[in-house]
Amino acid sequence: MNTILLVEDDTDLREGLTELFVRDGYEVITAGSLKEARERLTDAVQAMVMDVGLPDGDGVSLCREWREAGETRPVLFLTARGEEFDVVRGLDSGGNDYVTKPFRMQELLSRVRVLLRSSQAVRPLSRSGFVVNRERMQVMKDGEALPLTLTEYKIVTMLMDHPSVVPRERLLEVLWDEGGKFIDDNTLSVHMSRLREKVGAEHISTIRGVGYQWLDTSSAESSC
Repeated sequence: MNTILLVEDDTDLREGLTELFVRDGYEVITAGSLKEARERLTDAVQAMVMDVGLPDGDGVSLCREWREAGETRPVLFLTARGEEFDVVRGLDSGGNDYVTKPFRMQELLSRVRVLLRSSQAVRPLSRSGFVVNRERMQVMKDGEALPLTLTEYKIVTMLMDHPSVVPRERLLEVLWDEGGKFIDDNTLSVHMSRLREKVGAEHISTIRGVGYQWLDTSSAESSC
């Protein structure tokens, strides 16, 4: 599940967009100002949807600030101004796309999906010493590629890419083994057991009755 940082000072619009994104399967972190946006941009966020005009400054300036600091995650601007100058200024600051208010909700969702697909196709995923190279479909640990099957690669990528618990049902919906046979619940447990041997049992926690969670530390106990 992808997480979006939504930066919008209009309370009604912020609540409406949050509901829209949640219904479409996203997790949403909200901010109503530049200050809150800076505080709430965490590693869990995959994309930022940001209003240009905010009470304590300019969203375009914040985007430029992030880019100068090395931030590469996609930014989509929301703006009530459709003049070419504002559009160009936003894109020149490092923004990836924009939608002019008033906008159609489905168009906004479509634009966000495109940005996420484009960024995730090349974005390395790194957590607690592990790096996922999506182009090569490899998981590296301490500079060495782990000997993972395709199914194990899909599992560990889903777990590392999700900030919280991944339900078993979600894994079962999208995972297929190399032969094209649907993975059942017992087979998933076997894959998890083998994956723990390869990445370290301390990194995969079973949340009983719910699913699995990637852990960046070894402080929590894990179980099969």
